Amino acid sequence: MKKDVHPKNYRLVVFKDMSNGTTFMTRSTVNTKDTIEMEDGKEYPLVKLEISNTSHPFYTGKRTLVDSTGRVDKFMNKYKKHYENRKKQ
Repeated sequence: MKKDVHPKNYRLVVFKDMSNGTTFMTRSTVNTKDTIEMEDGKEYPLVKLEISNTSHPFYTGKRTLVDSTGRVDKFMNKYKKHYENRKKQ
């Protein structure tokens, strides 16, 4: 194995899901300017996330199903007059 491949500056970092406010702490090397004070009274670097496993539809089981049936019928109904006018000409 190669030596000195992995970074040495691992530290505790807090990740916060901005859509629902959930926070979790893990070790990381990510650079950040923000900090947050946790329940233990210590201040940790903060990384703000738009989405995490607590808010992503796939992981929460609240995914929305795309209705793929009836799309052609919906399209044809929407442009029905256009097709009728074309046939008359």
